[in-house]
Amino acid sequence: MRTAYSVDTVRTAERALMERLPDGTLMQRAAAGLATACAQLLGRVYGARVVLLVGSGDNGGDALYAGARLAARGAGVTAVLLSPERVHPGGLAALRRAGGTTAAPEDAGPPLRRARLVVDGIVGIGGRGGLRPKAARLAELVAEGDAAVVAVDLPSGVEADTGEVRGPAIRADLTVTFGTHKPAHLIDPAREYAGSVRLVDIGLGPELPRTPVLESPQHAEIAALLPVPGAESDKYRRGVVGIAAGSARYPGAAVLAVAGALRGGAGAVRYVGAAGEAVLARFPETLVSDRGPAKAGRVQAWVVGPGAGEDAGPVAEVLAAEVPVLLDADGLRLAERDAVRARTAPTLLTPHAGEAAALLGVSREEVEGARLTAVRELAARYRATVLLKGSTTLVAGEPGEPEAPVRVNATGTPWLATAGSGDVLSGLAGSLLAAGLSARDAGSTAAHLHGLAGRLAARGAPVGAHDVAEAIPRAWRSVGE
Repeated sequence: MRTAYSVDTVRTAERALMERLPDGTLMQRAAAGLATACAQLLGRVYGARVVLLVGSGDNGGDALYAGARLAARGAGVTAVLLSPERVHPGGLAALRRAGGTTAAPEDAGPPLRRARLVVDGIVGIGGRGGLRPKAARLAELVAEGDAAVVAVDLPSGVEADTGEVRGPAIRADLTVTFGTHKPAHLIDPAREYAGSVRLVDIGLGPELPRTPVLESPQHAEIAALLPVPGAESDKYRRGVVGIAAGSARYPGAAVLAVAGALRGGAGAVRYVGAAGEAVLARFPETLVSDRGPAKAGRVQAWVVGPGAGEDAGPVAEVLAAEVPVLLDADGLRLAERDAVRARTAPTLLTPHAGEAAALLGVSREEVEGARLTAVRELAARYRATVLLKGSTTLVAGEPGEPEAPVRVNATGTPWLATAGSGDVLSGLAGSLLAAGLSARDAGSTAAHLHGLAGRLAARGAPVGAHDVAEAIPRAWRSVGE
């Protein structure tokens, strides 16, 4: 499990650790890890031109000490000092002893153009509100150059706790972080700026609390959640999922949601809606009813909303059921918020950014720029679990567990941005709800498998939602291997 902690938690843990260590030990550990990563990226250190962008915080000190180590190995190191009067004195002295030089921000152009490597130590994890003009100009110069960029702890200009980017920011090829991941390493848009992320162990682990603010399940954790039938399993023990989806205008949404449910391991699928003929033509094993959700028969979970159009009746019937419910697409718009809040059985909402924006009454851009804030707010407003789809899928809210970490999934691919992909995800997550997984586990497991299926189906080429559904069993196998 990859975990991330807030800035306040990290600083508290660092203070506790520093009380037991000689002065400067943590910075030297960080600098050693940073210098090693830089050397590996350079390949040949001797003769390489390196530019350090140095602010006034501790990460500026990390950059200076790492630069001193590189200079001692023969690199030509220049430190651009944004605040010379506030620079870390020990780090600056070490760099100068090793033969490094300094430059003012206004003179940074020539060394940056010659550099093979730029080390971003401008702003630390406490940075807020975007870069100031001098730093923003340096970010522009870095973007214009060809040098590899290594960020110290976090790219300057991104906010550690939220993953927001409020203006110009450094785009790194590699981010070297210390002790633990921070939320911005895992959540877009900041994740895109971080490049590859390398975690350096500085001994912080024992000082961190058990519960992180974010967690990103890996294959092993997802494999442990997958429902596997036993010798005595039947279709009811495996889970029967009801699908109330599709309309005369959008019959394909029903077909794709059913596909996701069947490929996701449902023991049976009961379909209710106007697309029964289309569903049976593709999946004859589906149990089709025209009597409405309340009279469709026994289910362990419901999926409602994909392609539903304007008919709110099935949504209201499903929300009245005493089984887990997944709301997607039109169902999100048609559902009464008070009806969702009043439910005692688990509820999982699966909006994309545009749908989340409509539910919150804000712009899509605001949701995309502050994804963590948006998913938490939706979970609180609806008293439900919310899966916010996107380049990094977030799952927040677990009624009864208010302190549960937000889960992050990054297995997806841009090829999943295709019509009907969300319908497949809904059916898949619904099958996992019917199998007995909690809303949080069902959402994060479905997102993981869906992302992997997209990758397996695409392999760098265009795919449709049907291809993604067909690849789910392969994704399931790859997680368990």
